[in-house]
Amino acid sequence: MLPVPKMAVYGLQHVLTFYAGAAIVPLLVAGALGMNPQQLGFLINANLFTCGIATLIQTIGFWKIGVRLPVVQGTTFVAVGPMIAIGMSQGGGVPGLLEIYGAVIVAGVFAFVIAPFFAKVVRFFPPIVTGTVITSIGIVLLPVAALEAGGGNADDPEFGSLTNLALAGTTLLLILGMYRFFRGFAATIAVLLGLIAGTGIAALVGKVDFAGVTDASWVGVITPFHFGLPTFGIAAIASMIIVMLITAVEMTGDTLAVGEIVRKKVGPDGIARAIRSGGLSTTIGGVLNSFPYTSYSANAGLVRLTGVRSRWVVAAAGVFMLIIGLVPKTGAGVAAIPHPVLGGAGLVLFGAVGVVGIQILRRAELTDQRNVVILATSLGLALIPVAFPDFYALLPEALQMIFASGITMAALSAIILNLLFNELRRKQADPIDAMAPPPSTVTLAQVNAMGKAEFVDRFATVFQGGEWIAERAADERPFDEVYALRRALHSALFDADVDQQLRLIRSYQDLAGPELDEKLLGPESLRDRCACGLDKLESDEDERLREINAAYREKFGFPLVICVRGSTKEAVLATAESRVLNSPAQEMATALVEIAKIANQRLAELVDDPSFKAEKPVSA
Repeated sequence: MLPVPKMAVYGLQHVLTFYAGAAIVPLLVAGALGMNPQQLGFLINANLFTCGIATLIQTIGFWKIGVRLPVVQGTTFVAVGPMIAIGMSQGGGVPGLLEIYGAVIVAGVFAFVIAPFFAKVVRFFPPIVTGTVITSIGIVLLPVAALEAGGGNADDPEFGSLTNLALAGTTLLLILGMYRFFRGFAATIAVLLGLIAGTGIAALVGKVDFAGVTDASWVGVITPFHFGLPTFGIAAIASMIIVMLITAVEMTGDTLAVGEIVRKKVGPDGIARAIRSGGLSTTIGGVLNSFPYTSYSANAGLVRLTGVRSRWVVAAAGVFMLIIGLVPKTGAGVAAIPHPVLGGAGLVLFGAVGVVGIQILRRAELTDQRNVVILATSLGLALIPVAFPDFYALLPEALQMIFASGITMAALSAIILNLLFNELRRKQADPIDAMAPPPSTVTLAQVNAMGKAEFVDRFATVFQGGEWIAERAADERPFDEVYALRRALHSALFDADVDQQLRLIRSYQDLAGPELDEKLLGPESLRDRCACGLDKLESDEDERLREINAAYREKFGFPLVICVRGSTKEAVLATAESRVLNSPAQEMATALVEIAKIANQRLAELVDDPSFKAEKPVSA
């Protein structure tokens, strides 16, 4: 656990990152329902207070509630449209607010109950789905940062003024400069320092309004059912349940993203804990005059940027939220940070969220045209409501809440297309048995008699995505011995240009990860990994191998490739740890040799020749 002073500073950075998003939801809802400034002030403080409770539940957890990761909980933007529609159906004002709270309470209970069942579908969230969703979250959030950078209100005559742009740009440059030139602790709080410095500069040019701080009281009390007892409308409840289902999808993606960042495996039980926590927090929110809860992607980006992966830092942020919620004057002080300053910092933070998604997508097989279509279509649908907010304005309100959210559209598109293009295809195919015998062998005479297409189809499997290698080897026939076949394959591999070799190395999957967990690897890769026990790692071994994989990818830009057949999991872990220390040139060469070893073993299973031994030294 970090020292208390550092934990407090890191926690405050999370609060400042999250604050604008947390305040916007009550601002939008209260403004649409016609609430007065006093009621609005109470809603903001109640929301911040409940955000603190929700974050503490999620990060610290109890029983089967809370994922125990550095996940900040805040009110979801997905609910804004439906809540405004529910409130206006009752004429706005307090009656509309009470109708919203009744729906929020029931929807929270619903999410809590379905959590364990929803968690069982985590297998439908492979890297192509989670990477697409998280990338779209970052892309969709960037216009929010741009709006803040321009001044926060696109209808304001001063929006995009030279002063606003200068403040946003200065804040951005300060943060980038700190990341470039600072080291150690100072570099990890670059965003916080940038926000403070940007606000100081804004104050010097008269762009900071402290009137709200002067007028606010020092102490505020959050009372349950402050506006009265909630009302329960069937239509309102149905709309909010749809919101919670969408939020569960978003929360699943964010939770998996944070798991990737902190290098901790998140399985179905972890997803269930996260969603259960979100449901409980949503119900508490309805009681304490707040709204539905989800995980905040911007704070996931902050964890990525700072490298501080402690959940206790985010728990400290939860305590700060509680304090801010009880001290309106403190909250008003944080709210005094100008929009352009928040926007400048948001460009970095929201962009970092997209980078997390791109990193996950590197584990997806984007050489597979099906995955390319899934990614392209989902990103396209995500950007439609960003580019044209009124694009779906003529749809029924119940559908608008789904289609008007770029994040939701990307999530639904990625999930549905993955089911159609990948999952159903796997079910229709014969299931892969890791211990099943390899394909039947052929003689050298049969190899020489094969058509080129048949040869490529059979021998491309000795490499991952090795069609081009098999095509070049096919042109070297006839072979007078199996070693000649092997030399032809090796020559194609080692004589290829560097770009081709890098693409080949990058096509290999990590030694541990979701693909192995769900048995989604090809039959050759699955047999190799299962033969040495990588599918039966203890939790600490699995976590360590994932950490090594991530560190290796970050250093070298391609996956760790090891010929694991005939080895043990202990030997694989030891080899993996030692290879992270190598130079890039060493690892490029080592990866190619390991690929050749793997190819030798697979080739021995395909060609019937007693004189051929896979373990014979590689001839490049």
